Amino acid sequence: MLPNRHMRLTPQRQVILEALREEDTHPTADEIYEKVRRVMPRISLGTVYRNLDLMASEGLILKLHVDDTQMRFDGNTEPHLHISCVHCGRVSDIFQAPDLTGTIRDLPTDYEILGYTLLLHGVCPSCQQSASASSEQSS
Repeated sequence: MLPNRHMRLTPQRQVILEALREEDTHPTADEIYEKVRRVMPRISLGTVYRNLDLMASEGLILKLHVDDTQMRFDGNTEPHLHISCVHCGRVSDIFQAPDLTGTIRDLPTDYEILGYTLLLHGVCPSCQQSASASSEQSS
């Protein structure tokens, strides 16, 4: 989705967007709120949530459905994939991914496909190390 260049970038939206783009951890709305409050102490959690939803719908940021808990957000709208650790919940970017557009377009469906979201699940390096250390200790 292309950003709507007509959306007014209010001071609150600007601070929220900057806070999100400074992170590569795919924070939750609550985490963004805590960071934004350092700059705008009087901003409400509801304002942060509403603006994140609006900016996501306008294509300025990405809204990630990682699990059944809170949504996560990504300030990088360049094409890339995400991978989530099944143990700790960490979300990382994958930029060197193959282009799946042709594969998606060739799926047997009568829907008009407008886009896709692909979330990979795995075990991050930290959790792999922890599991390896635990198994070595129990041996």
